[in-house]
Formats: sequence, C-alpha cells, structure tokens
Amino acid sequence: MILFGASVMGVVAQEIITADRYMQILSERYGEIRDYEANVVIRSGNTDMIGNLSFLDPAFLRIDFTRPAEQVICFNGELLTIYLPEHRVTLNQQITHRASPATGASIASAQGLNLLRRNYIPSFVTGPDPVALETGSREMVIRLRLTRRVISEGYREIILSVDPNTLLIRRIEGRTIADALVRFDFTNVRTNLGIPPARFIYDSPPTANAVNNFMFRDN
Repeated sequence: MILFGASVMGVVAQEIITADRYMQILSERYGEIRDYEANVVIRSGNTDMIGNLSFLDPAFLRIDFTRPAEQVICFNGELLTIYLPEHRVTLNQQITHRASPATGASIASAQGLNLLRRNYIPSFVTGPDPVALETGSREMVIRLRLTRRVISEGYREIILSVDPNTLLIRRIEGRTIADALVRFDFTNVRTNLGIPPARFIYDSPPTANAVNNFMFRDN
C-alpha cells in the first residue's frame, strides 16, 4: 500500500491534477479492491451509529453494529435486510437491479465512485493539497466537493475526504435534499482479504417479526 501511494504521488507530481482527474484516479484505486473490512461510524444529526463493515465487489455490503447493539444491515446483491433488535423486527426488500442500496457506505466502492463521476460535478474544496481532516486534527486528507448534476440524486452535495497516501476514503459527508447532514467515517480499512459471499447471508433471530417490501410495494 505504501508503494501504491508513492507511485500515485509520482503521477500527481508529473501532471496538473484536476478534481475530475483525481476522481478518476480514486475510481481506479477502488477498481483494484475486491473486498474490504473497516470500522465505520455513521452520524445523522446528533446520533452516532458504530459498527464493523464488510464489502465485497461489486455490491455486497454488511454492517454489524455495536451501537445500536446487534443491529444489522445486510445486502447480498438481491435482498436488503435490516434487523432492528430494539423492535425485534426484520425488514426485507428485494432489489431488482444490480446495484447496492443508495447509502453512503456503498459510495466507497468502484461502482459507487463511477456513479458519482456520472451524476456529480467534482471540485476541490480548498485545492489539491492535503488539509486537516477537521479543526485541530493532525490527520491530513484531500477534500473533494461533489455537486449533483440532476435533481433526482438523493444527496445534493457530497464531500469526500481521501487519505493522500493510500487513496482510501476516510470520510463521506452528504447533504440531503432535506438539508440534513449524514457523515460516514471509515477507519482501520483492510483490503483484499478474501471475504466469502456467505458472509452476506443473514439469518435474523427466529423471534423477530418480518416485514417484506418495506421500501415500496409492487403494483
């Protein structure tokens, strides 16, 4: 990974990097990642959700939460399952197209980044040089602002904070059409571990009530 970072910085040094070009480099980086695990913190308003994330290309996704404890989000390419232990409810939704649900977590993938390149206009927040992740932080990132091209996108603006050495996304901040801010923080990212597809098959507790087609119902 250090060698990869060094080679990327060499490319950057030899050419003027525009935001669009940087997005292309980022997409190519994630194109080399077959799977990954990470610790994730999802903040919406004043609420933090903490969990362990597993991803398998092109769209398998699972988050096992420690806050709320035992909550699970799992997508195996066809079925989205959300287990809510507080209510002892399992929500199931068949997804008919080959894409993961529109979540911030799914952005951190080759497929997600390619969609962003099509549907958003990139620009650097302050320029192509690394800046502090936040005020007072020693962690340095390159920050990209993505502005939607069409009004149908769920996020009207997205800020990506990227580790300049590994070219892995450290933080995603999305501003929804309702002007709500949702933030995803990724730490301890481990790539290409050989995660099996079986990890994305989730059996909810037998005592949970199942609700099918909770997102929408077929006509």
